[in-house]
Amino acid sequence: MRGIRYGLILLAGLGLPATAQTNQVEAPAEAATAALSPAQKRADELDALFARLHQSDSDEAARALEKRIWALWTISDSPTAEALLQQATKAMNDGAPKESLSILNRLVGTYPNFPEAWNRRATLYYLMKRDTEALLDIQRVLDLEPRHFAALAGRGLIYQRQKKFTAARKAFEEALKLNPGLEAVKDAIKELERQERDI
Repeated sequence: MRGIRYGLILLAGLGLPATAQTNQVEAPAEAATAALSPAQKRADELDALFARLHQSDSDEAARALEKRIWALWTISDSPTAEALLQQATKAMNDGAPKESLSILNRLVGTYPNFPEAWNRRATLYYLMKRDTEALLDIQRVLDLEPRHFAALAGRGLIYQRQKKFTAARKAFEEALKLNPGLEAVKDAIKELERQERDI
């Protein structure tokens, strides 16, 4: 995590490789999963990762699990969708929001069941201060992937910016239930408490 800004939360680490399975005892399980579709394999791995995230006993282990979750979220059954996501992210990071938005519009239009496409566009809308559109995209993310803790954190930051503090706190708390190690969200809650005291 890099700070509490939504765009940085959503663009956090993307790419911890899966650990190779070398234990011969696990070979039957591997054979059983070989018949599953790639999407089902990703879904099963995400289930396992979220379970382990709640049982993690060290910050380092939690960060590794979170990084792997991010990596899986950026995978699509379509290489074209993944390429477009990378192009949009690069344009966003290069300070070209119009180019990024054009790519993301194409991406969500062609691959509407790819949660990270909606999430990345929500990030861009947030950075452009187009909060209504960002919130709509966040809801699409959560419809497709209810455990998307970064989308929930983003919802909290938008509500915080709008001074809807009760709604912001609820979104932050939901994000922490899914990923207890989100230090940026904990910092956001502290800032929210400061804002509430200043009212």
